[in-house]
Amino acid sequence: MKSLKLATAILALTTGMALAENPMVGGAPMYEDKNIVENAVNSKDHTTLVAAVQAAGLVETLQGEGPFTVFAPTNDAFAKLPAGTVETLLKPENKDQLTKILTCHVVAANALAADINKMIADDGGMHPVKTVGGCEFTAMVEGDAIKIKDGQGNVATVTIADVKQSNGVIHVIDTVLLPAM
Repeated sequence: MKSLKLATAILALTTGMALAENPMVGGAPMYEDKNIVENAVNSKDHTTLVAAVQAAGLVETLQGEGPFTVFAPTNDAFAKLPAGTVETLLKPENKDQLTKILTCHVVAANALAADINKMIADDGGMHPVKTVGGCEFTAMVEGDAIKIKDGQGNVATVTIADVKQSNGVIHVIDTVLLPAM
């Protein structure tokens, strides 16, 4: 009986540790065995991003095999855009522009923060990031934070790194990345 209690206690402890490996995002647990879309829909901080992904028709793509690294802007990041921008982008006639912006947040790799930091260090402090949307951004480190500079000079900070998914990884960012004009 003692060994059953001990085994149960160890299982409970290791299960808790396994869940603790992935950070909570938007008040929701993120599960490594779920894909990017399955996890993102549960984050209250990413409702705008989820609506945009749906409007752009990218749900199926981001549920695909990957691997993908997604720099996921929060609702607050979208709110920083000029008034009316999000509403305009969500209109069907602007689907191509929305798709371009969203795919510029995706890299066709599984790049954890340690990998990104190493690439930055190996490149002397700045690393070019090529996205599936054809954008090229610059990754850098400031203090302990990974920063991404977009094509218009805006700089996003990774606020939550290494949110592991079954088909890649999400890094939560505080600014929407925009392609060069």
